[in-house]
Amino acid sequence: MVNRMVLADQVFTGISRLHLARLLEELAGPWKAAVEGRRHQTRGGARRRAAGAGARHQLVFVDRLVATLIHLRHDLPHSLLALLFGVDRSTVTRAIGEIRGLLAERGCAVPDHPGLRLRTLADVFAYAQAEGVELRLDATEVQVRRPLAGRGGRRAFVSGKKKQNTMKATVIADSQGRTLWTDALRPGRMHDATAARNEGIGLCFQHFPDVKVLLDDGYLGLRRDHPGKAITPPRKPNKIALPHVHAAREEARHRHSSKRITVEHALADHKRWKQLTRWTHRREALPATYRAIAGLVSDRTANT
Repeated sequence: MVNRMVLADQVFTGISRLHLARLLEELAGPWKAAVEGRRHQTRGGARRRAAGAGARHQLVFVDRLVATLIHLRHDLPHSLLALLFGVDRSTVTRAIGEIRGLLAERGCAVPDHPGLRLRTLADVFAYAQAEGVELRLDATEVQVRRPLAGRGGRRAFVSGKKKQNTMKATVIADSQGRTLWTDALRPGRMHDATAARNEGIGLCFQHFPDVKVLLDDGYLGLRRDHPGKAITPPRKPNKIALPHVHAAREEARHRHSSKRITVEHALADHKRWKQLTRWTHRREALPATYRAIAGLVSDRTANT
């Protein structure tokens, strides 16, 4: 039998034994409830035998969790994981689908607030206003497989920046580079500001007027719509402006970049997980995968 703790500490180097134990305690209940729910639907009613009767799982919950973590971190094929755990490939595929969904629903951890997790954009703005946190927001793209020829919406995934088929994620971090939230991914052709608007950032600015968000030049439209709240680098002055005006502008841009760089560090933490360097699986599974990884990264960074 595979030693789960050895896998967590050596093969899957991003998860400690303490973190794994916390995940087991947190996710075991929801997983059992989901299993019983599916069985209840299949039976069409309540169970007729006592709990524990019937066939046993070929892959127990702790092995399902460890296999999913290894897959997220190193993108090992399902067939190799099946060989490692001594089960059929289809068993591993189903297990990863179940655990990945549970990890995606956890949200992101909050520094100095154990047990509190942020799942929506409104949660993040409410937390930022209550704690006086200045947010950093940015978007990143993950290369995906090209849609089949002739399928509708094929051009929507072609990124104008990368000239590749991508999906775009919007991420929010704090001043320490700790991930606070990430959204459901959008097609790569969508503009960064449009993706943020579609998540409801305009309403959040209205309901939480004290929150400020540092942005890059890709969000000039948000600065126009929400002055004083959506903060972007200063625009380039007129060519005939005096030299000290240009120097002041460069200094202001440097200060803004120094503050906003922490969200780039958060994105780099996400991209260290191999599945997010280039997504080779079904595009429909990428949003849940990204949210699951962001939640796991936030668990580590919230304690630093």
